[in-house]
Amino acid sequence: MDPLAPPDLDGDTRLLVLTGAGVSAESGIPTFRDANGLWEQHRVEDVASPEGFAADPALVWRFYSLRREAAAQIVPNAGHAALADVERRLGDRFLLATQNVDGLHRVAGSERLVEMHGNLFTSRCAGCDRPPFEDRVAHHGTLPRCDRCGGLLRPHIVWFGEALDPAVLARIDAFIAGCKGKRWIFLAAGTSGAVYPAAGLVDRCRRLGAETVLVNLEAPENVRSFGRVVTGRSGDVLPRLLR
Repeated sequence: MDPLAPPDLDGDTRLLVLTGAGVSAESGIPTFRDANGLWEQHRVEDVASPEGFAADPALVWRFYSLRREAAAQIVPNAGHAALADVERRLGDRFLLATQNVDGLHRVAGSERLVEMHGNLFTSRCAGCDRPPFEDRVAHHGTLPRCDRCGGLLRPHIVWFGEALDPAVLARIDAFIAGCKGKRWIFLAAGTSGAVYPAAGLVDRCRRLGAETVLVNLEAPENVRSFGRVVTGRSGDVLPRLLR
């Protein structure tokens, strides 16, 4: 079988997609970590945890402001475009769950999208229940404050030690439930398969009858969980696989 033979998406087939950092890396998203996993000699937990934010919110905001400035210069690649295109063809038979926070899927045109770890260009209040809102400002100076309560704003990112938004998980659960009795496919692209709960999706979907496909530059930890593996850059593979 041709490894790039497109799956049959005709009829009533559903497609659930999970994307990870590898998809964005091809657009040039910087990692902001050195070879030792540090950012400017700070552990990633210092700038990506509730404890780090409580200890030094200015440091955390400087880190995310630099990330915002860098990501704002990046454009989606062919992999992002291929997923937006297949969504237009499938409509509600499609859902994209991404571990990425850079917003590139939205820029590419994806709408049936859940951002599992939040969005880099969104903020929320750390002190009240104000809903998350778009915020593209690089807060290098004065710490941003909430217009409602005066509390500190924080990036709308799922940090180490925090749980995913139950509404995000519920949307994925609802899509999977809607696949019962249907032909459906779970496709993972650019993900290491090491971060839970996303890493457990393939096993769950396979148990529930999904065909499972992996597109990745190299074999991840959970490669044996997939029925079909295509090795390569997602920007090269996805346009051909989903044509």
